[in-house]
Amino acid sequence: MDYPAFIADARDRGRALARALPDTMKGFSVLSKAAKEGPTLGLKEKEFVALGISVAVRCEPCIGFHVEALMKAGATREELADVLGMAIQMGGGPAVMYAAKALDCWDQLAAAS
Repeated sequence: MDYPAFIADARDRGRALARALPDTMKGFSVLSKAAKEGPTLGLKEKEFVALGISVAVRCEPCIGFHVEALMKAGATREELADVLGMAIQMGGGPAVMYAAKALDCWDQLAAAS
């Protein structure tokens, strides 16, 4: 995949969506800005969180945007790999937890009938 072209295309689609839904997208922009400017974590750390979520929820355009932002924020490839390891772990971990809930639900319903 040509990621620079993919990111540019995703930006173009976002601009088209902003023209179709200006108030909604303005609201999203305000939310994004506020989250990034929060006082406790730095931008790089916040972008790592966003990348981890992007991987876990499988949003390819988000991955492109956040990798690009991380490069601009001074992240290293080694830091990126470390965060990706956590994203892989978390993609599996929540499934384990929800599978246990599903089994518990089954057991409770079976016991009630």
